[in-house]
Amino acid sequence: MGFLHKTSKQTAKLKSLLGLAVSRIAVARQPRLARRSIACSDVSQLLVLGHLDRALHRAEQVIQEDNMLEAFGIIELYCKRLIEQAEQLDKPEECGEELREAAASIMFAAGWCGDLQELLFARTILADKFGGDFAVAAKEGTGIVDPILVWKLSGNTTSMELKKKLTKEIAAENNILVDFSELPEATEDGSDILLDFCRLQEATDEGNNNVPDSQELLGQMSCQDDMDEGSESDRECAHRYQF
Repeated sequence: MGFLHKTSKQTAKLKSLLGLAVSRIAVARQPRLARRSIACSDVSQLLVLGHLDRALHRAEQVIQEDNMLEAFGIIELYCKRLIEQAEQLDKPEECGEELREAAASIMFAAGWCGDLQELLFARTILADKFGGDFAVAAKEGTGIVDPILVWKLSGNTTSMELKKKLTKEIAAENNILVDFSELPEATEDGSDILLDFCRLQEATDEGNNNVPDSQELLGQMSCQDDMDEGSESDRECAHRYQF
């Protein structure tokens, strides 16, 4: 009979931290679900009252909560993957692509999820295991970090296209007619990036291997910011990306 593999103390600590993070995610979901529900109700009431512009603004809160809730789901998945395959982390140079993606994504998420303080300590351990270059790329959301997670945590939530889409869905659920022609025409920042992200999600759902990586997405966001700076004075209501 062969000997059972025993993980190092450092890896055991990592497993404990990730387990606590999974438990905390379950708790952190509840207030966000409550805020989402309230925001959706607000959107519906504002539409009934004819305040379309205010309803669109309130829809942004729903998008923010949706993004974080979806991010929680991705983070939970990666935490569990690292826990289940923890013994492999004692030999990081032999870790497969899926495990490296999980590690990089957890390290990236640590800087964006104030609700999950355990991830900060987990990031330190993972950085020690995988090295400085890996840690830097993960922190910046590049390399093999999950691009969907990058978008959910750092992407634009002020896109008019996203807000209109969500507002239409809420209106339909409550049998409310919405006419966006009443809104003034405006050029929406980040619309091209939004379309790229929608295509990314479709490709991921279909198992398409031609999915752009997180570095490409962040590069597009950076380029959009540069263009915004040059025309900001001409658009008083221009939305800026928040990082």
